[in-house]
Amino acid sequence: MKQSHDSTQVAPADRKDIEELQRRITDYNQGREDEERFRHYRLTRGVYGQRQLGVQMFRIKIPYGRLTADQLVRIADVSERYTNGNLHLTTRQNIQLHYVKLGDSPAIWEELAEKGVTAREACGNTVRNLTGSARAGIDPAEPFDVSPYVQAAFEYFLRNPICQDMGRKIKPAFSSSERDSAFTYFHDFGFIPRVRKENGKEVRGFKVVIGGGLGAQSIVAPTAFEFLEEDQIIPFMEAGLRVFDRFGEREKRMKARMKFLIKNIGVEAFLELVEEERLALKNKSYLVDRNAVPVAEAPPSIPVAPLRPVDPTRYEQWLTTNVFEQKQVGFYGVELKVRLGDIHAVEARALAELVRRYAADDIRVTVNQGLLLKFVRPEYLPLLFNELDKLGLAYAGFNTIADITACPGTDTCALGVTNSTGLARRLEEVIREEYPALIEESDIRIKISGCMNSCGQHMAAQIGFHGSSIKKDGKILPSMQVVMGGGVDPQGRGFVADRVIKLPTKRVPEALRSILDDYEQNAEGGEYFNDYFYRQGKRYFYGILKPLASTDNLVDSDFMDWGQDHLYEQSIGVGECAGVSLDMVSTIIGDAEEKASLAQESLEAGVYADSIYHSYTAFVIGAKALLLSNDVKCNTHRKILDDFQEHYIDNGPFNFETGFAEKVLRMKKEAPSQAFAKRFSEEAAHFVNNVKRVRQSQLSAEGGEDKLVVENYYKA
Repeated sequence: MKQSHDSTQVAPADRKDIEELQRRITDYNQGREDEERFRHYRLTRGVYGQRQLGVQMFRIKIPYGRLTADQLVRIADVSERYTNGNLHLTTRQNIQLHYVKLGDSPAIWEELAEKGVTAREACGNTVRNLTGSARAGIDPAEPFDVSPYVQAAFEYFLRNPICQDMGRKIKPAFSSSERDSAFTYFHDFGFIPRVRKENGKEVRGFKVVIGGGLGAQSIVAPTAFEFLEEDQIIPFMEAGLRVFDRFGEREKRMKARMKFLIKNIGVEAFLELVEEERLALKNKSYLVDRNAVPVAEAPPSIPVAPLRPVDPTRYEQWLTTNVFEQKQVGFYGVELKVRLGDIHAVEARALAELVRRYAADDIRVTVNQGLLLKFVRPEYLPLLFNELDKLGLAYAGFNTIADITACPGTDTCALGVTNSTGLARRLEEVIREEYPALIEESDIRIKISGCMNSCGQHMAAQIGFHGSSIKKDGKILPSMQVVMGGGVDPQGRGFVADRVIKLPTKRVPEALRSILDDYEQNAEGGEYFNDYFYRQGKRYFYGILKPLASTDNLVDSDFMDWGQDHLYEQSIGVGECAGVSLDMVSTIIGDAEEKASLAQESLEAGVYADSIYHSYTAFVIGAKALLLSNDVKCNTHRKILDDFQEHYIDNGPFNFETGFAEKVLRMKKEAPSQAFAKRFSEEAAHFVNNVKRVRQSQLSAEGGEDKLVVENYYKA
């Protein structure tokens, strides 16, 4: 498809990123950049390796899932021009494009950036996409619209030096109400809006939870504040990120998330460390512009002749499950069930045209891989249903048991153990064909992940499954771990699922039948599914499902995964977010020089807080390089400071009037100022030069051969 572009619409920051990505790709292709180092770089630019060799997944970062019709069209056009034409909606409200050639990624980014869409920090050890309730702004239960707060946080931390090279990713979420439709309870930072009266005035704030997470060790986020004033949420996040950057684990990947730091030291100790960072923050208070996100508006009303729905029965069910009355009287939100989160470019463009005619120009990607249209007039609903039906987007059962969430699994992901999408299709068939009365059941949700990492959020489902395997007679049987009891209850309380039993994946449909039949027969009247599960206990359900786990009566098809006609072959790669590092000591010193240079650039630009943080990082990386040259493990920033004191100051060539940690950590004890930023930058540059001098002496003593260091998570 031919399309004109206006590169003058690309923001300078995006332009710089795109040009750097192109240069680094060229360097990589010509052998001037190490593969592992390049991988670490491209991840933070949204370029993620696929299961299939030679192609990438390109992830688009879409804060709280908000898109305009023009942006959706541009993503569709790019998908058709550079990929297979599919737009994959994710549980983090991103859109992913698959089968992208590495060399095409700068062009894709440029075309997206013309419409204000970015890929920066969509992957990697950064602040990932900030998710938010899709209904924000129209939710009848919300105390206020959280959209401006999510947008402000997104803008504040994008390219922020404190979160460019953390030990692991950070995932924030903002709910629109106490119902916690954004699942804040399993996020690193979670925010739930609240208001209270002070001196007769309404004061906005948030309940704040921290340190939640899914995956192999799922943790419900503990509460940090029952009420934190609105101007304090961004300073709190910034201080929290500084603490995580300094104290978070870097060597052991499985322990490198914030949830483990908070579990180890406790919420109170974490908050004390946060308080110690406040003096050095760029902003002690950050009042969000409540008008930063334009209020969605319906298009002008146009006459519509009375229209009969193409299928009145399905239309009535669709109205029940997919349409709700907004807090704005006279308008409706329309939620679209997108099967497996996949929508083709042709349908996406047609949908954008429907939005322009019949809804507000504010489309939201939802956390269950669907879409939400806002400000639809009631007289448009029959017509909209008919048009959506033509596009395959008029399925009833949005966010019900029939709306199954599934990550791509082995379709494209290197970490996938089993096929989650094929199973999801089969389970939906079971629901729609055998349990049609449950299509309106919104208190049971099914989520599937291809592995235990929970991209499909299986641990937050009432009924969940994650990919696994079973060995039988020298062969490997594709299987699914069944988990139950997760999700958010009607009161907004979040739960993490319990593991129940592992089953051959081809027996999962029968397992679902057994669970649903038992619930229907034995639950007390109106009993919420999770209440029933916890009343009976997981041993009860283990007993129900145990016969299906037997491997004594296997048939050939049991050894084939969903969607396959051959024997299952387990092929699990290394997840790119694992960030395995393989570096020469000299290259790490080069990183320290780069940080010192960035400190000077920020100083000259008058961004003193950023300059100070770059200088701090230059100190840490320089110290790390020399420690690694002596085979000293570097698992946290704080330990690097202490170990450098022991190995290079107490018993080495460096000499400081104060302790090394005390010298470096002045960055948290002084408010950002030009004078301190200038002094700290000069000291960091001087230190890095001394690191180079000491390393040169080491090389002379060792015969001049640089040292290769291989370790997980020592990136500073």
